[in-house]
Amino acid sequence: MTWVAAVARLRARREPGVLVTVATVRGHAPRDAGAKLVVGPTEAWGSIGGGNIEAVAIDRAREMIAASKPEPELIDFALNDKASNQHGVQCCGGTVSVLLEPLAVAQAVAIFGVGHVGLELARILARQDLELHLTDSRSDMLTKQRLDVLADAVGQVHLHHTPLLPEEVLEELPRGTHVLIMTHDHAEDAALCDAALRTTHLGSIGLIGSAAKWARFRKRLATEGGHDQATIDRIKTPIGLADITGKEPATIAVSVAADLLRTFETEGN
Repeated sequence: MTWVAAVARLRARREPGVLVTVATVRGHAPRDAGAKLVVGPTEAWGSIGGGNIEAVAIDRAREMIAASKPEPELIDFALNDKASNQHGVQCCGGTVSVLLEPLAVAQAVAIFGVGHVGLELARILARQDLELHLTDSRSDMLTKQRLDVLADAVGQVHLHHTPLLPEEVLEELPRGTHVLIMTHDHAEDAALCDAALRTTHLGSIGLIGSAAKWARFRKRLATEGGHDQATIDRIKTPIGLADITGKEPATIAVSVAADLLRTFETEGN
């Protein structure tokens, strides 16, 4: 398997990894500069030459994965019989520098309701390296012609047309998915809020709407849904940055996207 395919496999599995590259070589070494190894939590693909270099690189890569370490590292190796090696002697006579680059699991975001605001928000978020799920009960919101504006997406875009029960999509979402609820129908929004609070593997939950709407929802979630106040407080509303008050769909979308990106930064620290 090529290193590109290995990285794609980790991404599809939503597993973290480390890309290991022979950065520089002086003198004799098992592999030339550019040789690559991909290390996952339990598997590894490719080779940077075997022996002590590869074993140390794999050990360190797994430590980085366990610690969720986001910064790359450079490790230098002296390949001679006098070097103190952890995994045996390599006496090729050269020196090697190896670069370890963490491969983080991409963030996942689900937008429920791809109306005016939802589509503008999708246009912004699709330019990020993330997994974007777009869900709507109206088929005309998810047509190819309408979503052509996402053709240059950097992230992976997944479409879900759910004419009856959009809340069923919640169970299918990757662990840690951030959910944004902004459908055309308050009853649909309410059902999604209730279902999202019952879905324990999700990340943040955001709801678009007014204070009056949220007051009704909060009461209903407590009385009809049986949720306690701490659980209800998982839902953030209003969404977006408080000091951006414009009501145009594109303005709201910028505000919501900026707030969400700030959440990503907070999670990474």
